[in-house]
Amino acid sequence: MLRREQLFEELVHDSYKSQLKLPEPARCPECGAIYHHGRWTWGAATADAHQHTCPACQRIRDKFPAGYITLKGDFAREHHDEIVQAMRNCEVRENAEHPLQRIMGIERTPEGMLVTTTDSHLARDISERLHDAFKGDLEYHYNKEDNLLRVTWTR
Repeated sequence: MLRREQLFEELVHDSYKSQLKLPEPARCPECGAIYHHGRWTWGAATADAHQHTCPACQRIRDKFPAGYITLKGDFAREHHDEIVQAMRNCEVRENAEHPLQRIMGIERTPEGMLVTTTDSHLARDISERLHDAFKGDLEYHYNKEDNLLRVTWTR
């Protein structure tokens, strides 16, 4: 199990983060996010904005999540709608400030649910919010080489 501080160490190579500085301003043609002052934000694009697909849209298109949350147990199965609403609320809050943090998918599984995200930080935030709201047990597995977080929440 990882300590929370270890999740912030970003010494890994993420192939979805551009190694070169993008021309500014840039606009993602898929979601409308704007790349300005070295980061992706929400806002209005100028008429001369370059078109460049953001890392979140690339991950979604490639079906290559950065975070997985596995929800297990009777509680997860019995409170599906309530849990999904809590996760969506967390996504909305985080995405308002960080456009690259999105839920890619939520699917029912025999043991509960599997949630995929475009960002490992969102997977951590969602799992912590679920734990705060519904208790249960959390287990983190972070793979630095792949910049991939897998969280298991059981209740």
